[in-house]
Amino acid sequence: MAERAAHDRRSWIAAVAGPTAGVVLGVLTAVAEVLFLLLAGLAVVAVSPVPAARRRIGATTVRYARRIAEWEQHRLAVSASQPPPPPVRASGPRVLGYLAARLLPAALGLLTAGLLVVGAVLAAIVVRSFVAGTMTTANFLLQGLIGAALLLVNLQAIASVATLDRWLARGLLESHTRAALQQRISELTVSRARVLTAVDAERQRIERDLHDGLQQHLVALGMLLGRARRSRDPEKASALLVQAHEDVQRAIDELRDVAWRVYPSALDHTTLDEVLAMVAQRSATPVKISYDVPVRPARPIETVLYFVACEAITNTTKHARATLITIEIEKRDARIEMRVRDDGTGGADPHGSGLQGLARRVTALDGQFDLHSPPGGPTTIRAMLPCA
Repeated sequence: MAERAAHDRRSWIAAVAGPTAGVVLGVLTAVAEVLFLLLAGLAVVAVSPVPAARRRIGATTVRYARRIAEWEQHRLAVSASQPPPPPVRASGPRVLGYLAARLLPAALGLLTAGLLVVGAVLAAIVVRSFVAGTMTTANFLLQGLIGAALLLVNLQAIASVATLDRWLARGLLESHTRAALQQRISELTVSRARVLTAVDAERQRIERDLHDGLQQHLVALGMLLGRARRSRDPEKASALLVQAHEDVQRAIDELRDVAWRVYPSALDHTTLDEVLAMVAQRSATPVKISYDVPVRPARPIETVLYFVACEAITNTTKHARATLITIEIEKRDARIEMRVRDDGTGGADPHGSGLQGLARRVTALDGQFDLHSPPGGPTTIRAMLPCA
């Protein structure tokens, strides 16, 4: 009986402390969000004469606003002891509108939290007066009864503010059923078209690699063997055979690279971090890998992450003149996040065929792909995929 009473008491404390802490934290984050919106607005006004810069700042603002909204959803889920919410798919104006609308629950939260602090101070004064003997027992009981009633009203107000905060998040960040269904159909249609485009582009790339690389090696190899066969000088024939053997080794390596671009077969018998470690050993630019995924993800997820990492390493080595590439893979709630950073010159074109192909691979698995590469660097590629 005593254990059940203690458990009920702990549950009641958790039920009260969770929303209260969530409301207080929501007030603090609302202040930061107001500053973010003000700075973003000033930046847009400052570059308004330049349309390209205005669009770039607008896209950056929406990207960071979506991350802030996802953090707010996570805060609300934790305070309500609920599972993590799905990624935010609302449009940019709805996300910015949500951050602006949070001013209302933040103001009400500040008022209710302030009243709670004032009530605690008044309760301390009443207790001190009773202990000092300046207040009678009847007055003390009356003040305690009034304080308990006001405390219940205050706690109810805090719960209402938390409910309002969650209602705003659901109303502005989560689409209604019909709208969500239509949006999902549109996303699947676009994703299917992008997958077909990516497959065609990958086929063209493989054909080009085979024609311009491996085929040329095989033609040169045939010519070397022909010269060795026709040569009547044993030493010259031996030298031609040695050169032919070296060309065979290079052709085998190139064939292996082409095969890995089609499908990384090494994932059949080893994990993603070990496969990326092998890729890093062949990279001309040093690569540092951090892998923190307790449970191995599904094969399609690993395959996409592998291609994103390989393409990022290849682009950095060719164009960025970087001295270090950092790959971080970790599990965040129900998603796998990979960040690829380099300290190169930056300025990567997000509309390039390689990066567009990576974006199509990621979105085909219901993921998110972001590129941040200002002129002068650094460049950061961020891919987030669901665990299943």
